[in-house]
Amino acid sequence: MSEDHHSDELYVRQRKLDELREKGVQPYGEKYEVTHRAMDIIDDFEKLVGKSVKVSGRILSRRGHGKASFANIQDMSGKIQLYIRQDSVGEGNYNIYKSLDVGDIIGVTGEVFKTKTGEITINISSFKLLSKSLRPLPEKWHGLKDIELRYRQRYVDLIVNPAVREVFIARSKVIQAIREYLNRKGFLEVETPVMHGIAGGANARPFITHHNALNINLYLRIATELHLKRLVVGGMEKVYELGRIFRNEGISTNHNPEFTTVEIYQANTDYEDMMRLTEELVASVAEEVFGTLKMSYGGKELDLSLPWPRRDLLDLVREITGVDFTSIPDDEGARQVALEKGLELKGGESRGEIIFTFFEKFCEDRLWGPIFVKKYPVEVSPLAKRCSDDPRFTCRFETFLAGKEIANAFTELIDPLDQRARFEAQMRKRAAGDEEAHMMDEDFLTALEYGMPPTGGLGIGIDRLIMILTDSPSIRDVILFPTMRPRE
Repeated sequence: MSEDHHSDELYVRQRKLDELREKGVQPYGEKYEVTHRAMDIIDDFEKLVGKSVKVSGRILSRRGHGKASFANIQDMSGKIQLYIRQDSVGEGNYNIYKSLDVGDIIGVTGEVFKTKTGEITINISSFKLLSKSLRPLPEKWHGLKDIELRYRQRYVDLIVNPAVREVFIARSKVIQAIREYLNRKGFLEVETPVMHGIAGGANARPFITHHNALNINLYLRIATELHLKRLVVGGMEKVYELGRIFRNEGISTNHNPEFTTVEIYQANTDYEDMMRLTEELVASVAEEVFGTLKMSYGGKELDLSLPWPRRDLLDLVREITGVDFTSIPDDEGARQVALEKGLELKGGESRGEIIFTFFEKFCEDRLWGPIFVKKYPVEVSPLAKRCSDDPRFTCRFETFLAGKEIANAFTELIDPLDQRARFEAQMRKRAAGDEEAHMMDEDFLTALEYGMPPTGGLGIGIDRLIMILTDSPSIRDVILFPTMRPRE
């Protein structure tokens, strides 16, 4: 629809609104007592046929001439057909009805019946205009070349695209199922601060804000980890938090600066226990919400049946790249191999950092999964416990589904002296220009010095998980209002 046509339509609808008011019709009405939803009537037709119902919804289409008309309205549950006759509602009311537009929201009262063509319909005996729509609904919304307009105007997207609405209904059910699963397992849901004095718990660039009364800068949290681990120190042995995280990073099909995670911590467990928890939780949610463990993503099958494979990171790097880092024991040798493979180096990278870069560059997108990749280099895992058989690696894993990392977990580092040394190494990275390196958190170190029990911790990216479970190509398809660049 052209801008001129759009402006003309706005003008026409504004005139209609004025005319309605002149006739004593309030175009923005009061509440309407609804007795049934559209799908209630369709599903329970045999019980409701011939009975009076009251529904409300948005007009999606209209047809008919003369003294009788049909229309379709849509509510949260779905669509249903309406039938109205002038001799049922009176000539004055029928004329008002005929002046309504597609997009208007109405409430109707009438009897349920089935037309000769077999369509379940409400025979209107009375109606009420609840909200006049001044803007026309788009005619070709699905084919928009500017896909970002759908994200910017999600309210329109939800009106005209039932599949979008179903994704967000599924999202709500997934989150509810996660909570129910963890609650059944005896975990306690908690809330920790969104504004932090120190940005910790992940390697990420934070958003910075300022608190006027205290005259201090604060960071929007990049993780909930360090506060939740403080609670484990305090004796809360099984806790989780499901909430928003903020990272000042780029936007892509897999990244949004504001996203949702669930972080879970349990005393007297390790990362092996967290693997079992991850696969059982995801499988339980998939079965409960979608009724199957056989999913499809991008046209390719994804089988969530248990157990999921476990593989060492070093083994995958060797199999996929042909480079065996067990035979390259030093940093210089690792850097040389990286250059031979065409990787760009900043200078001074350690063997562990290069191993991780190899994995990210050459391996991650080839892991269809589900799969657990375990034993990550200590240099890229500042909060994870070292492996007893090789302290250059940590008891950490990441989970991959459909080539995407959806979970990160480890046996938590509870040694305050080792943790301090790790923070100091991170601070040296920050001093060298790495803005994503971890900050020193003295209060967290103090908490560890009081003693933290052996603990397993797990973080799951809710948005990416829902992307995969709903077969959505972009993270923006599963976030109601994704972050967007302002329009010029």
